[in-house]
Amino acid sequence: MIQLTRLNNARLAVNCDLIKYVEAAPDTVITLLNGEKLVVRETAEQVIERVRDFRRSVLAGNSHSLHPSPPDAIVPDDNPPTPAIHSEGSERG
Repeated sequence: MIQLTRLNNARLAVNCDLIKYVEAAPDTVITLLNGEKLVVRETAEQVIERVRDFRRSVLAGNSHSLHPSPPDAIVPDDNPPTPAIHSEGSERG
């Protein structure tokens, strides 16, 4: 996600995978895949550069460097055990 600024100075994070296109008309208008439009203070060039920087960080494996965890932080298990599922017709025993 990239952080941007609305015209009223409110900060927002945008999933850059959902950006369809960016226009400079004269405000920067971001159109998402679902048709929603966002008007932001950053220039189109700045938005594109933030998307590039984000993608570079993901490809380099540095996504954690953006928000490092404290050394004693407990990291949740991404693969918790799956409970056994029994069908109604099976016998347990």
